[in-house]
Amino acid sequence: MTYVVTDNCIKCKYMDCIEVCPVDCFYEGENMLVIHPDECIDCGVCEPECPADAIKPDTEGGLDKWLQINSEYAEKWPNITAKKEPPADAKTFDGEAGKFEKYFSAEPGEGD
Repeated sequence: MTYVVTDNCIKCKYMDCIEVCPVDCFYEGENMLVIHPDECIDCGVCEPECPADAIKPDTEGGLDKWLQINSEYAEKWPNITAKKEPPADAKTFDGEAGKFEKYFSAEPGEGD
């Protein structure tokens, strides 16, 4: 089992999860984070820290797409180990449906 970041992180990118991760397995895209599934130790401390409820265990049904996205972009995006400020308009996008299709960016973030 591993944890995955899902579409509600897109354009929210709160980063509270980064502070508690003991193995630094988060990677930063332009407008979301992903978890490297081979680095995640399945401790689960990140899940309750996400204000957008965007982190889920991969054992939940229907998350195969997100496991693939997390795997792919964790290899392409820079590692991030320190919390930054979320986007100023993050609350506007929290809970919006269809965010992947509307807003996902494959571009990398800044990382550390």
